[in-house]
Amino acid sequence: MYKQRYFLEIAYCGTAYHGWQVQANAHTVQAELNQALATIFRNPIETLGAGRTDTGVHARQLYVHFDLNEPLPNRFLYSLNSLLPFDITVQQCFAVSDKAHARFDATSRTYEYLMYTTKNPFLRGLACYYPIPLDIEKMNKAAMHLLGTHDFSCFSKGHTDTKTNICTITQATWSMRDKVLVFTVQADRFLRGMVRAIVGTLTEVGRDRLDEQGLLQIIRSKKRSEAGESMDPSGLYLIRVDYDFHALTLNETITRTSIHTK
Repeated sequence: MYKQRYFLEIAYCGTAYHGWQVQANAHTVQAELNQALATIFRNPIETLGAGRTDTGVHARQLYVHFDLNEPLPNRFLYSLNSLLPFDITVQQCFAVSDKAHARFDATSRTYEYLMYTTKNPFLRGLACYYPIPLDIEKMNKAAMHLLGTHDFSCFSKGHTDTKTNICTITQATWSMRDKVLVFTVQADRFLRGMVRAIVGTLTEVGRDRLDEQGLLQIIRSKKRSEAGESMDPSGLYLIRVDYDFHALTLNETITRTSIHTK
């Protein structure tokens, strides 16, 4: 029987959704995508994503995979985007090997957290309003202690199904972009609620309520109760998922609307 696995690159504004993953009695991005695919192929289609975003969190780039036992129809991306709500878009689709896995084959993921300190009605719901002065230099110095491989239990939500809370962070920096404060963090994997907890803790450093040694003690404690508050989900964006695409993709690209350098 004909069978082909495909990767979809999608993006979405998460404001109206209870996160990515399908949940009972909840409006999710994955449920919308599955329903649109099922409408096109007249059969249930199950997708699997590179990660899970929580309620209200956005994604500029998320890859998902799904399997088909029939060829893609003409104008597939056009039809799929026509069926999806305006706040979800599919940017490209390409064939991969039957063993390619959107979640397990990802080599790294990058998030950004956006904060604005002066009132701006155009950023409401798309960034976190934080009208308190912060020392960016101190936050960047403290963020250096996050780099490397550590047990980040102190930044994880409780009662998760992960086998380990050890992650390797390769980037953790603060910058100013068009009057918006941006925290960029890259790692091989992230725990549930990890980025928002890190941001909440680093803002304590920026307000001179926590120093670098205090941050180290929090990490060593492995206790979520020791870290800072979890920040508003509206400011969090999954912006990039990386793979070794040469190992995953087939020679023939089925359909693509954009090419990205990985």
